Amino acid sequence: MRRLTLLALVLAIVGLPLNHLFGYFLLAAAAVIAFAGEVTARNRPWLLSILLAFVAVSGQAVLNPPAIEEGHNIFLPDGKSDALVSGLPPEVYRLLAAEFDKAHPPEKRCDPAANGCWRGLGFPDSVFAFSADGILRGAEMSRKVDHIDFADPVWLRLGFVNDLRYNWSGRDHDLARVKRDSRFWMGLHRWQLGMPFFVTYRFPATYAGSDLCWKGDVIWEERAEQFTLLSNPLWACRVIEPGDIGRRIYGIGVKPGQLAMSLDPTVTIHLRQALATALAVFAIVTIVGLLVRWRRRSVVLPFTLIALSLAVIAIDDASFIGGLRPLDGGDDGLYYQGMGRRIAQYLLAGDIAKALEGGESVFYYGGPGLRYFRALEMFIFGDTNLGYLSLVLLLPFVVFALYRRFLPTRWALALVLLFVAVPVGGLFGTSFFHYAKWGARGFADAAACIFAFSGLLLLAGWKADGPGRGFGVACGAAFLIFLSVFMRPNIAPFAAMMLGGAGLAALHRREWLRLAGLCVGFLPVTSMALHNWYFGGVIVPFSGNSTHPLVLVMPPMAYLSALWDLVRFDFGSEYLARAGKQIVRWLSGPSELAVMTPLHALALVVLVRAMVRTGFDPWLRLIAGATLAQHAVSLFYIATPRYHFLSWFCTGLVAVVWFRVEGIELLRRLLPLWWDRIWNNPFNRAIERSLRQFEIVSGLLTFPTRRRVSP
Repeated sequence: MRRLTLLALVLAIVGLPLNHLFGYFLLAAAAVIAFAGEVTARNRPWLLSILLAFVAVSGQAVLNPPAIEEGHNIFLPDGKSDALVSGLPPEVYRLLAAEFDKAHPPEKRCDPAANGCWRGLGFPDSVFAFSADGILRGAEMSRKVDHIDFADPVWLRLGFVNDLRYNWSGRDHDLARVKRDSRFWMGLHRWQLGMPFFVTYRFPATYAGSDLCWKGDVIWEERAEQFTLLSNPLWACRVIEPGDIGRRIYGIGVKPGQLAMSLDPTVTIHLRQALATALAVFAIVTIVGLLVRWRRRSVVLPFTLIALSLAVIAIDDASFIGGLRPLDGGDDGLYYQGMGRRIAQYLLAGDIAKALEGGESVFYYGGPGLRYFRALEMFIFGDTNLGYLSLVLLLPFVVFALYRRFLPTRWALALVLLFVAVPVGGLFGTSFFHYAKWGARGFADAAACIFAFSGLLLLAGWKADGPGRGFGVACGAAFLIFLSVFMRPNIAPFAAMMLGGAGLAALHRREWLRLAGLCVGFLPVTSMALHNWYFGGVIVPFSGNSTHPLVLVMPPMAYLSALWDLVRFDFGSEYLARAGKQIVRWLSGPSELAVMTPLHALALVVLVRAMVRTGFDPWLRLIAGATLAQHAVSLFYIATPRYHFLSWFCTGLVAVVWFRVEGIELLRRLLPLWWDRIWNNPFNRAIERSLRQFEIVSGLLTFPTRRRVSP
């Protein structure tokens, strides 16, 4: 609680919404130091810190100049709504429509009845789109901003690009949502926005004398309701005169890559913003120094894992780190984020029932939980993915702790570095890039696995002596596992086995508080069935798509038919072919390479061995059994790799522990010469020395203090 209170003070200083990277990294650094060190319980430092936070918040309010009003929206001129016609000034609408007609001539536009055509879906219903950045700042248009500097609209963070009404594919039509640059070095600018848009600014009096620069087309309000089109293929600047204050300036982004804008404020504004930033940094550094006792060695590993994780994310899609790219039409990610935007708007309007309904009277589309997570994320992080990014950055720490629970520290260190930095898990187990990739695409699978791994860690305990007997940790573990099921109901078998086994163990040991904690923590799982009954009038435990033929591709009766055909030696049977393909897809693992099938089949044997052998840690045996139960899902449901990340990660965890306990000795007996050659290889020795050195530098390896003895 002291750590969380410290982070609340830092968040108050940084301010909400936390939608800028500088503030986010200040909060992340404070979190690492707080959790790596020891937070004091003494009253005096806390009182000083609270006073300093109040001074920093008040000082920033005085120093920061008034915010700039910004409005933005998509521009689709032939929609069914006249919101843009009636809301935009006539001259501005005429200029925007003319530019749109040039880029998308009427005769080349797609047929509204065609699948994926943008003309067959929704259109703007207001002149300015809703922005999550404006939830807490009382914006008159879309949001209030403190600076203007963009050349790529992905980094302008236009929230409307992921509205459900714009869920068109655009792949075979005239207007594409987004185009992807597949070159690996283009992580910063991976996406090119194809959706036409406009952006509007209105400056307060403080900004008179500043320079507004742009490239492309800008519509400047010279006098009241009199507008001038200013076109510049190269950068041009214009001073904001006192007469421009309160008037509107429109940027036209109808063509992809057409618009770039930048504001160069006056020296006074620069100085005020610099002083406000310096005050915030000083306050945060001082508060952390007052409240936390920490060693530099203790933060080496956390910052190393964060740096490696950010590098992997940036290579794939840097917009996940502070930007907002249009999610692919028809994807789960667009649905979850679009529905999250609707839930946030319902909450702002006071319609709690519609917000809780979540867009479906009976949950059907994928996992129910991520839409609510996305809505909550918008209140804290605005129009960014920083909430989901925080979950993904937490993953390496949870993985390290899980490995360290069952293996020596050096093994855990080597495995977590492999997990994050080397994509070997693409062949066996999973790798960090799997979760980062699908998290950036907005899918629920990464979040579900992270919650499941965290719950598993709390359930089994941090150390080899197992978890405590208290209520709190058990309740937290069960609640995290509930969240994983809430995100992806298909992992319910794993959750049932883990919690059932933990509950039986607590019952056997008469640990009543722990048993009560498990029950209370997992009790919210009934909320999904309650939602479906209350809003839809039907009893569906999780979601209604569990029997859809595109999901349940091999029902049990299909296997019975395949078995009957096998007994009849009908090797050309359709059911037998379907069963064989399903099993191969399952055993291909995340790589989807059939050549990996024997290795994964052998891993299943290892799971059975670990489960039945009493010499293994009881919690590892339970994990092995739960993983086998989860693998059974792959026999019946579609074998898309992301659906089964949990299964293969836990398979890898159990396999590595088995290898250390039994596998090494087995290889030494069967292949002694080969094993000695590998083990004593200079490269292997160098890796071991490097890991040992890193253990010392990061404080993971400590030496007993030698007592000095007088001669």
